[in-house]
Amino acid sequence: MRFASLLLATAALGGCASQTLLPPASTAPAATTTAAAPIAIETVLQKQVYQMTPVEAGRYVAWVHTAEPDLRHRIAAIGRKNLGQPYLLNLLGEFPFEVHDDLPMFSLERSDCVVFAEHTYAMALSRSWEEFFWMLQRIRYRDGVIGVATRNHYTETDWNVANNWLVTDISAQLAGTNGPSYGMRIDRARFLKTRHNTVRDIPVETSRQSYVAKEQVAAIASQLQEGDFVNVISTRNGEHWASHVGLVVLGPDGARHFLHSSEPQVREETFDAFIARAAEREARNAREGKNGQRLAGFKFLRLNDNIVVPPMAPQPRPGT
Repeated sequence: MRFASLLLATAALGGCASQTLLPPASTAPAATTTAAAPIAIETVLQKQVYQMTPVEAGRYVAWVHTAEPDLRHRIAAIGRKNLGQPYLLNLLGEFPFEVHDDLPMFSLERSDCVVFAEHTYAMALSRSWEEFFWMLQRIRYRDGVIGVATRNHYTETDWNVANNWLVTDISAQLAGTNGPSYGMRIDRARFLKTRHNTVRDIPVETSRQSYVAKEQVAAIASQLQEGDFVNVISTRNGEHWASHVGLVVLGPDGARHFLHSSEPQVREETFDAFIARAAEREARNAREGKNGQRLAGFKFLRLNDNIVVPPMAPQPRPGT
């Protein structure tokens, strides 16, 4: 896997060179510096994002920001530029900033559902590679403070809340006064201890989440806008949670499509097709006697107008 120079160039090696007698100044050849020629955008555009190097991706980010000035359309264009990207679950971590695992802070070659959405939003909001990488951390971590304890692990209570400058939950509005909801109990301290061997004193949080039932999606689909954020709500043994995420894009006929990263690769499909595939999986699980998750519905978060990206919070000095 080709990872960023962040991983590959952790140190610049220097050394002492032997002394060499130089010819007199009058006869010494003039020093010349040849800058690398910029990559032609025509060459870059022949590739999908997951086939690009970071340098090429930076060139693409700068180009698409000008080529598609509308943010919603730009999100759709960038997301589609990753169609076919291979899927890999649990792809990223905090390495080398933290060493609780050896997973890197970014990857262009693969994605899971959250990584795909984060990369697409970050690229759409940026004009350069450096800005993209900064924006990615701002979206992925609470207040942009890098660390496993500040990562937005829980979709409903971390990611959606920490990124309310970017998206706003409109699920209750779409579902109506009698729409369904579910309760959540989040024990972050236990999660961090058991999953990441990280000890933090974080109180347990409870919340209630509204969502749109899967049977209701067709009736409200016309209210969705390109670039909106989607949480897929699943249920098993009476518990509900956001099991998957993706983006809303418009099809050629104006129909609302679901653009997302799932096994085996990034795909675009109608919501009807996604719901039908879930039903097939549930029927197969039932035949095989498996207690699999079942699709309950969706949460929808509206991409905000006039987005103002908050600054990063200061990165605290790590403790012992």
